[in-house]
Amino acid sequence: MKAVVWHGKEDVRVDNVPDPIIQESTDAIVRITSTAICGSDLHLYSKLSPLMREGDIIGHEPMGIVEEVGADVEHIAPGDRVVVPFNISCGHCYFCDQHLYSQCENTRDEGKLARSVNLLGRGRGASLFGYTHVYGAVPGGQAEYLRVPQAHFGPIKVPEGPSDERFLYLSDVLPTSWQALVYADVPEGGTLGVWGLGPIGQMCARMALHQGAGRVIGVDNVAERLSLASKWGVQTVDFSAVDNVRDVVLDLTDGRGLDAAIDAVGMEASGSVVGSILQATKLQLDRATALRECMSAIRRGGTLSISGVYAGPIQAFPLGDLFDMQIQVRMGQANVRRWVDDIMPLLGDEDPLGTEDLKTHELPLEEAPHGYEIFQKKQDGAIKCVLKP
Repeated sequence: MKAVVWHGKEDVRVDNVPDPIIQESTDAIVRITSTAICGSDLHLYSKLSPLMREGDIIGHEPMGIVEEVGADVEHIAPGDRVVVPFNISCGHCYFCDQHLYSQCENTRDEGKLARSVNLLGRGRGASLFGYTHVYGAVPGGQAEYLRVPQAHFGPIKVPEGPSDERFLYLSDVLPTSWQALVYADVPEGGTLGVWGLGPIGQMCARMALHQGAGRVIGVDNVAERLSLASKWGVQTVDFSAVDNVRDVVLDLTDGRGLDAAIDAVGMEASGSVVGSILQATKLQLDRATALRECMSAIRRGGTLSISGVYAGPIQAFPLGDLFDMQIQVRMGQANVRRWVDDIMPLLGDEDPLGTEDLKTHELPLEEAPHGYEIFQKKQDGAIKCVLKP
């Protein structure tokens, strides 16, 4: 089969690789019909290369048709249309029983590398499709076929009819956005700030307004992202056009600040020369511009929700200021299956979240390298690229 394979920093290729086979009784084989490039994939593309190996198949936002199932897989069958969550969870361990599917005990990578990258000495969470050798080194879903471990629990069966793009984002974007919003705990009629108007930020904003937020302020510097967010009722701030985002947000909120903020950017935030230098010299693993702006723009007693991925420590983290201002902080990988039942009713005929307009580029699998390039460089209006094997 053909698959998107990592060969080095900013070097992904479409190679011929062996077809996957059933290895465990809880496996399934899915023929992929759509698979998306995620902002987190860009971390693999450029930043997290020490955690990758040449030949790794990447991708964690797939859906398709079930081809084969193991003996212990009962809730799906060959011919079913399914979305595959990005985290791999067993559904019955202690953490899965707590609906913390991203922390599954039975799929966590217990290897030496996974333990060593955690500064607290606790290793990483549940395995992820196509995402480094600290998250299980499981072959990913940017491929013609995918072996799905723990298929007795993970895959989400979806109806026939609507396009793949109606349901594809159940793999990551929609549950990640939903969890970020739940964690933000925006009061009815309150004001939410969203840093980063990529796919996650776009959906956070739409979900917040749909659920009764009074106002959403979105921060980015890419014209196409700002325009798309504005179309859905978001009040936008182009951070490249203002001297200080915090001051702009405070002016918009009568000097008080946001009720809640979502950092949907993570480690690759732009806009700070100091942050870039610290990252380049390895004094700081991540650029934290968006995170610091979020924290500085929240009102006292407000909430910070972090959905953007961070990999390491942040220099001069203002813990004392957060304490003084009574700001609550919640974060983490999305527990995909926890939120599916809440989101699925919104994917009906009316599609109030506009899931199908999130895709800006549809490419054959063979053009994946081009998709990565334009997405990373924010060229040609790329907001969400979907590959079609």
